[in-house]
Amino acid sequence: MTSWQPKPEGVEQIVQLFAECLQPGVNQAQIFTKLQQCSAFPDFNNYLVHIFANEESLPVEVRQSAGLLLKNNLKTAYVTTQPDFQAYIKSSLLRCIGSPSAVLRHTVGAAISVIAQQGGIQAWPEMCIAIGQCLYSEDFNHMEGALDALYEICEDIPAHLDFEVVGLAERPANAFVPRLLQLFTSPHPSLKRLSIACVNQLLTTMPTALYMNMDRYLQELFSLRNDENKAVRKLVCGGFVIVLGIMPDRLHGKLREIIQHMLQSTQDSDPEVALESCEFWSAFCDSLLSEESEYTKEFASQSFFEIMREFLPQLIPILLTNMNYADDDEDVIAAEADESERPDREEDLKPIFHKSQAAHGAEAEEDEDDEDVENVWNLRKCSAAGIDTLSSVYREELLPMIMPVVQARLQDPTDWKVRESAILCVGAIAEGCFRGLSPYLPQLVQMLSALVDDPRPLVRSIACWTLSRFSRWICDAARGGEGNDPTIAAQGSAQLDHVLTVLLRRLLDGNKRVQEAACSAIATLEEEAGRAGQLAARIEPVLQHLMMAFQRYQRKNLRIVYDALGTLADGVGDSLNQPQYVQALVPPLLMKWQQLGDSDRDLFPLLACLNSIASSLTTGMKEYSEPVFQRCIALVQQQLHHKAHGVGGTMGQTTAGEYDKEFIVCALDLLCVLVRYQGPTIEHLLAAGTIREMLLVLCADDAADIRQSAFELLGDMAKTYAAHLSASTREFFQLAIQNLSTQVVASRVNLNACNNACWAIGELAVKVSADDMREHVTPLVTAIVPMLSDPRMNKSLLENSTITIGRIGLMCPEQVAPSLDHFMNDWCRALRNIRDEIEKEHAFLGLCRMLHVNPNAGLNSFAILCMAVASWYGMGTTGWYEMSAELKSELGKILRAYKDYIGQEKWPGVWNQVDEPVRNKLASIYGL
Repeated sequence: MTSWQPKPEGVEQIVQLFAECLQPGVNQAQIFTKLQQCSAFPDFNNYLVHIFANEESLPVEVRQSAGLLLKNNLKTAYVTTQPDFQAYIKSSLLRCIGSPSAVLRHTVGAAISVIAQQGGIQAWPEMCIAIGQCLYSEDFNHMEGALDALYEICEDIPAHLDFEVVGLAERPANAFVPRLLQLFTSPHPSLKRLSIACVNQLLTTMPTALYMNMDRYLQELFSLRNDENKAVRKLVCGGFVIVLGIMPDRLHGKLREIIQHMLQSTQDSDPEVALESCEFWSAFCDSLLSEESEYTKEFASQSFFEIMREFLPQLIPILLTNMNYADDDEDVIAAEADESERPDREEDLKPIFHKSQAAHGAEAEEDEDDEDVENVWNLRKCSAAGIDTLSSVYREELLPMIMPVVQARLQDPTDWKVRESAILCVGAIAEGCFRGLSPYLPQLVQMLSALVDDPRPLVRSIACWTLSRFSRWICDAARGGEGNDPTIAAQGSAQLDHVLTVLLRRLLDGNKRVQEAACSAIATLEEEAGRAGQLAARIEPVLQHLMMAFQRYQRKNLRIVYDALGTLADGVGDSLNQPQYVQALVPPLLMKWQQLGDSDRDLFPLLACLNSIASSLTTGMKEYSEPVFQRCIALVQQQLHHKAHGVGGTMGQTTAGEYDKEFIVCALDLLCVLVRYQGPTIEHLLAAGTIREMLLVLCADDAADIRQSAFELLGDMAKTYAAHLSASTREFFQLAIQNLSTQVVASRVNLNACNNACWAIGELAVKVSADDMREHVTPLVTAIVPMLSDPRMNKSLLENSTITIGRIGLMCPEQVAPSLDHFMNDWCRALRNIRDEIEKEHAFLGLCRMLHVNPNAGLNSFAILCMAVASWYGMGTTGWYEMSAELKSELGKILRAYKDYIGQEKWPGVWNQVDEPVRNKLASIYGL
């Protein structure tokens, strides 16, 4: 235990700062700066815990402020705090678990959880003992304080409670779970609430103690379903939802009673209880649709399906009713008054974060944001999601229950909210029930097109969203459906033009909520039309209206315009590369960039839009590429300057002079596009060396997303402009090796950066001389080869490691070939799954050169080698990337050489070990 004692004057100074901070009208930023300066003292956190735990005469608000600052400091400073100070802080906090003040009990629980996360539960057995003693005491304050702390731990690190802890007779979960279940029946609502909340959190990791007590947990939960406390009822519903997702079989015996209870709870007068119970319907359907659970495939998909079917006639009307806007809904009031001339309020603007590009070779992740124009999750939205997922399970079977209600609601002459909910319902079932709705698609489109002009803005906005939900089928019809029928194509094309005209008209609506919905709907329609080949012919009206919206919209909706413009460029490709389109599009966007300044986060959606546009324009972007390149470089250099001077901003907000790594990532992503598509125009800038020097810094950055984008740019430059990297080739190889080390690859946060480093160094490897490569071969191979057999590797990293090994072998076969026996099987298996492209050709050429050096490696893995060779589709087949004559000849020579070496007597036995389809293919090509 430390001998540390606080100095009275130090305590007085800190207390005075907290007291001043609590005064109204005071400059809190100035006081916070002073407190931050105090943090430089190694014992500052000791003072904070002393004030929090020992200065009982102080106001609770001052003590709470000290505790909250302590908690926040410990998140970053605990690990580096000297051990005796750690012990002082921990012992002081444990004494406060049973504080008479509920506010302080909650604060100490949060601080204890932070220490448990940072230092580990195993290193703090005293905490487990103290919580256990308080849980089993008869004192209310101690029990609630212990539950508060335990809930924080269960929320943050639940799995750690099921670990062995030295000094304890049993795992913490084994000691806590039985007591938590006892407290389900406590007469104190807060103890009951917290105990249920703790166990619900533990369900996600299912410690052994809880698994063994699941029947008791469910029994207790079931008995509390009608508890008078609404918070308890909410947690009961939440518990059933969680169990349904992880162990649905445990609910089967009481499933009908649980469904009946959830039907009632979905109509609960308390909106939080109703919302929590409404989650049950989506969770139920998700469990039926899950591909991961063997149980749900067999038993639940039959029994659960039939049981829920019994309740659908009761459930559907409840969900439809819940989809109504409430009479006093603030969202309605705000939407009705949200006219386009009114400037956006800062509180209406969500923080913007740049979305990094997908790792090289990886598929872009789907945007998981909900398509609805509202952002707050509520009962209305949850009910719509329930209808949506139910339609994915029960399909057209729901239509007789839904459509009569929808039709009646659409005809309601008195309440627009009823009509609006009916439109929302049609949108919710658009995908799940499409087969049943498809014969009526023209009528639905006509109906929705009329509703897009409704006097009420929320009716107009939801009609836009619902129209967009049918985009795929509208666009498929425009290309003639599955059979490319000319008659269907003519009708479908007219229908697409009609929908597009309707949405473009609403794009210029006077209400911002309608603008948002219309612009989002157009982006969805663009995406589907692009896939169906129907967008290029419609560029002019879409671009014209989007640029009008660009000139009119306020900041919030302008972000959606950027997305729609980017989606247009992605959907039409080089069809956008016409002088009139380029002139209408690029100069206004660059002018907006000039207006925004280099620290404005509104740059993120603008530069993402320019990414797509620059990818589609070739000659059209030529005159703009140099200033765009130079400004991207300036943007990166400015942020590096801020970082070097230690000036950082807060998450989601940046002011001039503050470091924000997202600006670097955003600028690098646009630079990648410029190098790929505008390289000749900016080559003199690449040759200047600035970008090379900048990449040396960025590829060594501590932020994984910066390294990811930096290595992507390095690879893009290496493909075509490797000469401009030559002065630092050695350093780039070393940086890649560092990023491919076992320790770095082991962290999921680094995977995309590792992937791009692996790809980039493969691109560089085939552009440098063998002499430049030699010193790096052994560390690279040592780092990459284990990835070939590591099941944790994602698809893109496995693919890039496979290609890079081949490229290294291509350049330095004599160094790699001796170890080929050790990874030949894994490598050939991976080679089979590579797409037929130039990268695959490089890898196979490397294979050939290494087999010339070490033929035994191929002989010992002959069958899998044959499978790898046969994986090429483009062996004389038109429509595929076709391997070069050099590679085809080399592979033939190697296979025939093995046949000759094996000899006529043994050849049939070896050849028959190769799968018959592979034998047939190789025999027809190489005459084996």
